[in-house]
Order: sequence, then structure tokens, then C-alpha cells
Amino acid sequence: MSERNDVLIGRKPVMNYVLACITLFHGGANEIAVKARGRAISRAVDVVEVVRRRFMPDVKVKTIDIGTDQLPPREEGGSPSNVSTIEIKLAK
Repeated sequence: MSERNDVLIGRKPVMNYVLACITLFHGGANEIAVKARGRAISRAVDVVEVVRRRFMPDVKVKTIDIGTDQLPPREEGGSPSNVSTIEIKLAK
């Protein structure tokens, strides 16, 4: 079974996610996916750029997938909301 290496971006500082990416690569992963949605998308891009430019220049962006998730209404009778998503795959 193939192991999935995902880093899910949230509200923590950028360097926490950078450390997670570097740890996965040093642990033997050849490919990882950085995933985010909504306001965290800009933080995900920052994480990828810091990993590539400062710590691991041999890492390349393999693919970038964008999309939209539809979330259920927050309150009864409300309308569902759309949230943008991004998945950036990095490979050694």
C-alpha cells in the first residue's frame, strides 16, 4: 500500500509547516502534497516557496491542483458556501 504524505495548512506559523515538509523529505518521502483551503492558500504558497528557496533547492513543484469545495450551510435554512482549495505536490 502506498503511503500518502500530506501537509494540511491551517492557522499555525509558516515555519511549522516548513519543518513538517522537511521532516517528511528527510524521512524518505520522494513526494509530498501541501494542501490548503480558503484563507490558508496564501500560507501554503509561502510554505512551498520557503522549502524550495531556503532549505531544499533540489525540490521541484510537480503539480498544482485548484478547485472548490462546497460546504454545508452553517445554520438551518442558510445557503451552502463555496471554499477554494489548492494542492501543491512537491517532488525530489
